[in-house]
Amino acid sequence: MDKKKLAKQLGVIALIIALFIGLDTGIYQLFIKRVISHHSPGMQKMSVEVGNYVPFTGSANVFSEDGAKKLEGDIPVIDGAAALLPVYAGFVQSIYPEDSVIFNGEDYDAKSAMHYTNTRGAYKDIVDGNADIIICAQPSDEQLAYAKEKGVELELVPIGSDAFVFIVNANNPVSDITIDQIKGIYSGKITNWRELGGKNVPIAAMRRNKNSGSQTALEKIMGDTPIKPDYTALFGSPIGFSFRYYVTGMLAEGGVKILTINGVAPTTETLADGTYPVSGNLYAVYRKGETNENVYKAVDFMLSPEGQKIVEKSGYIPIHQL
Repeated sequence: MDKKKLAKQLGVIALIIALFIGLDTGIYQLFIKRVISHHSPGMQKMSVEVGNYVPFTGSANVFSEDGAKKLEGDIPVIDGAAALLPVYAGFVQSIYPEDSVIFNGEDYDAKSAMHYTNTRGAYKDIVDGNADIIICAQPSDEQLAYAKEKGVELELVPIGSDAFVFIVNANNPVSDITIDQIKGIYSGKITNWRELGGKNVPIAAMRRNKNSGSQTALEKIMGDTPIKPDYTALFGSPIGFSFRYYVTGMLAEGGVKILTINGVAPTTETLADGTYPVSGNLYAVYRKGETNENVYKAVDFMLSPEGQKIVEKSGYIPIHQL
C-alpha cells in the first residue's frame, strides 16, 4: 500500500478517535447515535427498538384496554412519531383486529394497518394518503406548507401532552437553565458552559433532523430567533433535547441528566399545573373530510377514558383528567 495513502488513512482514524474521546459518551449513546439521519428506512429504525413495541406479541411495553370494541371493515392505516410509538401501539392492540398488523421481525409489511416511519415520514404519508391517522407532535411550518401545496387540510386532535426537555452529560455541573439561556445557546450567543456556571468547556449544541417533532419544538421555543449551525458539535460538552418519556422511558440508558428549566423539573405534577414552562400536545392527525368512519371511531377511542388510560400508562399526560 502507498505510504502516503496509509498515512492519510491513519490520520483520519486518529481524528475520529480524538473526536469521539472529546464527546460525552452518555449524550452520544442517548442522543447522537439514535438520531442519525432518518432519510433511509434502515436509519429510521435506529431511533427506537421497534420490535419492543409490536402489538399482539405480549410485549410489556405495550399497554392496551381489554374488552374494547374492535374496528371492523375498512381498517385505517396508523403511523406516527418514534417518541409516541408506545401510545399508538396500545391503541392498535386495543381496537384493531390482530390480523391487521403484519410485522416481519424488522419492519411493518406494506399491507399492515400499523406502520412506523417517524414524524417526518408520517406527516408526508398522511398528506399523500398513505396513512389515515398519525400520532405526532405538532407539524412544522414546512409540513403545513406541504399539505397546503397538495390541497390537504389536516385535523389535529389533542390526545395528550408531554414535556420538552433538555439533556446534558450526568457529570455536567449545570443542572438548571432558563428559556433565555436556551435561546442564547442555539442562537450562538452562549458558547461556553462557564457562562452558565459550569466548566470552561465549549457547548456542543446538538440538533435533530429538520421536521422531526423535537426539532420543530425547538424552533417554536426559538420563535423569531434564528438557530445557528454549531461547527464545534463534536468537540464540546453537548446539550441535547427531546421529549421527556422518550428520554426517561424509551431510551433510559444512563449517563445523562435532564435539566430543570427556570428551576422547575418536568414531572407529572408540574405538567398538570402548568408550572413546567415547555410542553407540547400529542395529536391524532387525519385529513379533513375523511370518509372512513373508522378514523373517527379510532379517535373517539383515543379520547375515551380507556384511550386516555393508555396515554397515561404509556408514560404521557392524558388530555382529559381520569
